[in-house]
Amino acid sequence: MADSPAPADPPGHDPTGGAALLPPELRAWMGLLAASGAIEQQLRPLVKETLDISHDEFLVLCLLADGPATGLRMTQIAERLGRPKTRLTYQVACLQHAGLITRNTACGDRRGIQVTLTDKARRLLSEASASLAGAVTRAVEGLEGQHDCTVMRALLPKPADTGNDT
Repeated sequence: MADSPAPADPPGHDPTGGAALLPPELRAWMGLLAASGAIEQQLRPLVKETLDISHDEFLVLCLLADGPATGLRMTQIAERLGRPKTRLTYQVACLQHAGLITRNTACGDRRGIQVTLTDKARRLLSEASASLAGAVTRAVEGLEGQHDCTVMRALLPKPADTGNDT
C-alpha cells in the first residue's frame, strides 16, 4: 500500500513555526478573490440563461441599475469596472443592440457618451434579480477554508425578520 501524501498545510501556516508569510491584508485580498471567483462561477451561466447577455455586459447593467437615473458616462463605467474603454464600447454596443441601454451625447460635452437603462432592461433585471441574488448567496455560503470570507458572508442580507419583536 502506497504512503498517502502528507496533508497540505492550511493557508497562512508557516511549516517552520514562524509567522505566516502573508500579512492579514494580503490574506483578506485572497479571500475576496476566492469569493469573487465563486460568485462569478455561479452567475455566469445563470446570467446567460436568464438575460441572454454576457457576465461583463451584466456588470454594466448592474452599475447602471445602481447608479443615478440619468445614467453614467462611458468613462465612469470603464473606471468603475477597471476595463479599457475600447472593450467597454463593444459591450455597450451589444447591450444597445439588445435594446437594454441607450447611448446619448452627454449634456454639455459633445465627446462624452451618457449610457442609461431602458425600460426593457429594468423589467428584465427586476424579474431576474431574485434568482441572481440567490446564486450570490449560495456561492458565498459555499466558501470553505481560510478563504471562507467571513466578511463577505456578513455583507449578505439577513433573512426577513419573523415579526417577533422583543
